[in-house]
Amino acid sequence: MSKIGNGAFGEVFLAVNSQTSDQQQTTTEYYAVKLELMPTRNQQNMAGKQQLIYEAKVINYLFGTHSSNNSSNMPQTPVVGIPRVYWYGSEGAYNIMVMDLLGPSLESLFKKCNRKFSLKTVLMLADQMIQRVEFTHRRNFVHRDIKPDNFLMGRKPSSSGQVSSSTSTTANGNLSNFGLSKMYISDKGHIPLRKDKHLTGTARYASLNNHKGYEQSRRDDLESLGYVLLYFLRGTLPWQGLTGKTKEDHYNNIYNKKKNIKVVSLCKGLPIEFATYLNYTRGLKFFQEPDYLYLRNLFLNLFVRERYSLDYEWDWIVQERKQRTEQQSQQR
Repeated sequence: MSKIGNGAFGEVFLAVNSQTSDQQQTTTEYYAVKLELMPTRNQQNMAGKQQLIYEAKVINYLFGTHSSNNSSNMPQTPVVGIPRVYWYGSEGAYNIMVMDLLGPSLESLFKKCNRKFSLKTVLMLADQMIQRVEFTHRRNFVHRDIKPDNFLMGRKPSSSGQVSSSTSTTANGNLSNFGLSKMYISDKGHIPLRKDKHLTGTARYASLNNHKGYEQSRRDDLESLGYVLLYFLRGTLPWQGLTGKTKEDHYNNIYNKKKNIKVVSLCKGLPIEFATYLNYTRGLKFFQEPDYLYLRNLFLNLFVRERYSLDYEWDWIVQERKQRTEQQSQQR
């Protein structure tokens, strides 16, 4: 129907599936369809860039009954906050994936809220985001590209069933875009630590060890999430806007700024929990299983201490309501 976004490896479109039953009743369902242009025969060097089929297989694996060796005795948790894939394959010049249609990304909602989220919204998001990352890790994968663009809110359909351009969302946040994900543990055990890797993911939110060329593990996703939370609260990160003559120079400049700024300075003016979170994630060892509950409780306890109500009144919902009220008063 229409283009709704660009993924890291392709374009995303809104699609509709209409079916008419024997009783002549038409049901209409909306989906997101991701398209990736396949390389031609004379583009053999692009073969490694066919990420869409890989991403679909990763998502299907996440929906399977797999669990990591260190949690094999745990009951399987239901899949929440990961978009379901309904079909994937190739047709014509494209690799194609049909998946759940979700709402706007946290990056787009952040822009709508004048690039600042309240502490309440950030704490509600933090709890869900840590859970999404933990779920991915329990299913043997590290995401490797944690950033606001890759968290999408659930879509709340309008009463007419049409897809609304409004930012109305469900309370549920979703982790998406698994094209850069990697299995970190298998029957053979945890992957080994290598120190000869290139930066994978987005430099703005990359962990220090990712910058240094270390293989990524669970700790890196969580450190990246810490930078995302600070970005939401501060509006910007100190290493934004840095440039370089080459991409390598650019990344090195970001790394040096990120490495040299003290955590206490980075979290200045914010509740101590954010510095505690960042120090904890930076201190994790390569093979170490993070204490996800400890990290969630950091923010949940702060949420209670601030006497917030868990009503999922996100900043963008409050802003939309305010704008509607203003429009109605003007019309009067």
